[in-house]
Amino acid sequence: MSPSSTAIRRIVEAYLGRHPGERDALAELLAALDRPVDATARTPLPVHITCSAVVIDRQGRALHVRHPATVELVHTPGSHIEPEARTLLAAALRATVEGAGIAPGALCLTRQMLGSPIDIDVHDVAGSPSDGEPAHHYDIRYVFYLAVEEPPTIARPDEEGSAAQWLPQAEVTSPTLRAKLLAARLDGQPEPVNASVLIYDATGRYLLHLRDHKPGVIWESGAFALLGGGRTHEDLSLEGTLMRELSEEVPDLRLEDVMPYAVEAATSIDGLSVPVQIFAGRWRGTDRLRLHEGVLLRWFTTDDLDRLRLDAATRDLIHRHAAENPPDSEPDAVPPVWDGSNEAVLNGIGVHLHLEDSEGRVLLGLRHPGSKYAGNTWHYPAGRCEQEPALACLVREALEETGLVIDPADVELAHVAHVVDAAGVLPLMQLVFKARRWEGVPKVLEPDKCLTWKWWPRHELPDRIVPYTRTAIAAISEGHRYSQLGW
Repeated sequence: MSPSSTAIRRIVEAYLGRHPGERDALAELLAALDRPVDATARTPLPVHITCSAVVIDRQGRALHVRHPATVELVHTPGSHIEPEARTLLAAALRATVEGAGIAPGALCLTRQMLGSPIDIDVHDVAGSPSDGEPAHHYDIRYVFYLAVEEPPTIARPDEEGSAAQWLPQAEVTSPTLRAKLLAARLDGQPEPVNASVLIYDATGRYLLHLRDHKPGVIWESGAFALLGGGRTHEDLSLEGTLMRELSEEVPDLRLEDVMPYAVEAATSIDGLSVPVQIFAGRWRGTDRLRLHEGVLLRWFTTDDLDRLRLDAATRDLIHRHAAENPPDSEPDAVPPVWDGSNEAVLNGIGVHLHLEDSEGRVLLGLRHPGSKYAGNTWHYPAGRCEQEPALACLVREALEETGLVIDPADVELAHVAHVVDAAGVLPLMQLVFKARRWEGVPKVLEPDKCLTWKWWPRHELPDRIVPYTRTAIAAISEGHRYSQLGW
């Protein structure tokens, strides 16, 4: 089924977010997408949409193919959107097959554009014979790198012997496309745009994620896979991509250290080649964690892998890593896992700073999407107690995170939240201290952890907020000193 008008509108609006000066030129397209008409149909009125593929080779040159009906070269292989095209990107890939004989597996996405259009070209095409009016033609252009070293032989020679040319980007025939290509600095060198992680423990086990069974929608649908996902325009690095994905998929999984391990090639749902940066990191915890995406997490030994529905390349990758990282002769002591029994267990201690301004608003920070805990979620200035008194930890964390100077004499314990984040996770005693006075203005001093600080009215808190933070704010305003969550 071809993409809906709603899906196309989202793509166009995201494009206009990067190119706001083109909104007037695309106003008729947006209006058509709001009407009950199939904008992907071949009928030329009221609008006509096609998709093109801008293919860049290793020398940074752009592929131009000759239009069958003219002796002139056009800038990209283009295609109508057929009913079986699941997305506009898939329609652009189809254009490379039909217009140049280049299969999707010979292409990959670029870091600069990922899966977003680089340009939307507007020109007139012949209108309906009944009214003679021209229709606006909107060509949505996607850019790809060649994933192979040498440009493939173009499989559609014309009568003059060559149906294609590879032109320097400065000679691209479309002025708008040429400007955007040069601004994007596309050098034609493929690089990873996805990140995944090999999570292993000292005994040689590997943590695998069983994905939802949604063929055609989810990559590696219904199979075991590594945790991870695709880069977004907001990710500052591939490690940031990985941490954001982990926070979205398994928010309680907090890897302390991850290291790049290898770059592997995979194949996307659309058949594209996908270079994946594989990281590796140790995890000493349980696999009984909250899972926001997928079916389950489980530890497996390498002997278990042949029993699983698992991509062959992933299986080989795990075996290779296991051979290079044999189990420890004296494995790390696994921390105690709380199973809900009444036996004595250690409880972690966290400290949190509750500040209210003159209007009674509370200071909260938006945690970085790649944060190891509560990514893309609002939270108190906070930290975990080390070998130090709780008040000393509070003062230190406030200074390190916000630049605020707080005198311990101006602080009082306002609330205690006893929290179990998920089954099998050790309980945490979260201490919330209220400061009556402080020096300075909140600043973002740890941008890898927090994106911004904002004062929020207590009755208008953001939707994405750490649950026990919301509970503590309400309890403090009502004079309650204790709460418990997750028990």
